[in-house]
Amino acid sequence: MDNVVLHVADVHKSFAGLHALSDIDLSVREGETHAIIGPNGAGKSTLLNVCIGRLKPDSGHVVFDGENLTGKQPHQINQLGVVRVFQTPEIFPELSILENVMVPILAKRDGSFKLNWFKRFSGEAEVRDKASSILSDLGLGSMLQHDASSLSRGDKRRLELAMGLSQDPRLLLLDEPTAGMARHDTNATIELLKDIKATGMTKVIIEHDMHVVFSLADRISVLAGGRIICQGTPEEVKADPRVKEAYLGEEQV
Repeated sequence: MDNVVLHVADVHKSFAGLHALSDIDLSVREGETHAIIGPNGAGKSTLLNVCIGRLKPDSGHVVFDGENLTGKQPHQINQLGVVRVFQTPEIFPELSILENVMVPILAKRDGSFKLNWFKRFSGEAEVRDKASSILSDLGLGSMLQHDASSLSRGDKRRLELAMGLSQDPRLLLLDEPTAGMARHDTNATIELLKDIKATGMTKVIIEHDMHVVFSLADRISVLAGGRIICQGTPEEVKADPRVKEAYLGEEQV
């Protein structure tokens, strides 16, 4: 398939005999937003963990831009440009919002998160400027010196998105980017992700909120019981009776 940047091929993963993923085959095309949906326990987060090297598949492989990721460590995959934003914000609560975004910029540049805060943060004007610009784009520009621990849940999610974008991802993996948000925060996040989409960045999104999915996705893969039961455009997925039965429900499509 032309312009495929991520290819998951025949991936299987089990835990103590439980098949979390079986026969997973999917392709993500350059520049698209590809949503992965399914009920709780379908295997969505397990699939992302396989893609970023946190889990090794029992069989099969993951290829990014022609390079086999299977067996590589998470930091090696990150250096190739695959960046994941987690469902639970993984921020540094003791640091300012600005410093939180500076950390991954420095780590990406130097290849390590083992930073000497005072040494690295002093005299890093270029890094500060980049972090400030990203935060401003995401609506946090007036809060640069606030402690990250003081943020609302929605703003913490926005901060972690900024931390992900600061690493200049070629592929951005978003795990429940609107989880726990009020509707106005969800709508604001949709608009932010539309702006990111307009840049041509390739994204994979796990999301339960169908309003978010159908607002953003170019294509959708539906997981149920660790297997992909349907793949296609939003219109094709909405119309598929297997999806209605397994996940969406008649009232949601």
